Amino acid sequence: MKISLRFLIAYSAVVTVAFMLTVYFGFVHPVQGASRVTDFDRIRAHRIDLVEPDGTERLILSNRTDYPGSFYHGKEFARPDRSDSAGLLMMNDEGTEDGGFIWGGLSKDGKPMSFSHLSFDQYEQDQTLNLESSLEDGHRFTGIHMSDVPDFPITPQMMADYTTAKSMPEGPARTAQLSALQKKYPPAHQRIALDRSRDNSVGLTLSDATGHPRLKLFVAADNTPRIQFLDATGKITRTLSTVP
Repeated sequence: MKISLRFLIAYSAVVTVAFMLTVYFGFVHPVQGASRVTDFDRIRAHRIDLVEPDGTERLILSNRTDYPGSFYHGKEFARPDRSDSAGLLMMNDEGTEDGGFIWGGLSKDGKPMSFSHLSFDQYEQDQTLNLESSLEDGHRFTGIHMSDVPDFPITPQMMADYTTAKSMPEGPARTAQLSALQKKYPPAHQRIALDRSRDNSVGLTLSDATGHPRLKLFVAADNTPRIQFLDATGKITRTLSTVP
């Protein structure tokens, strides 16, 4: 039986179209209610974005080169200060940054350096809880911090205002501009700090609503335990110690 060239061409075209439709509807538009599960033994990627069905970014895992900026209501804006680390960035249901985890480390001129930082943010604001660890110039630091943050949102305009002010030359004009921004956007206040400090002491610091330390419980680098009470100006008003 002879098969014409025209028939073979038509047959090949039909098979190709059928295959493309299968791929399209099976992977891009799966059957409603169907669950697609794919197993991988290993994935090699520069960046992975997890998104909702409507495209809203929820989680980004990235190397240092491709690490994203900040997100506000689904829109990304630049953060040049985030060029030194790989990490993971979390967004809330509205596509606004909600916390993250960054890390890095290397040896430069024979000196090791490392850092890691995990934070959880208040709605449209800065971190209220963070854990961090670092090594720099031979000094180690590890801490757990809790903070009170303002109720106003951290918007792209606010970040742009600060970037502009910080790019100004050192001098009275720059200082005045930064001071005005701090009045317009009051800063967060750290309330609790549990630290292993760079001077080899370990301690707990409790601060008042304005961020001033008022009570310190610590063991100094010489292994001496102390409790200190401070006033709002930072003056020590009383010290308890086992040292005679």
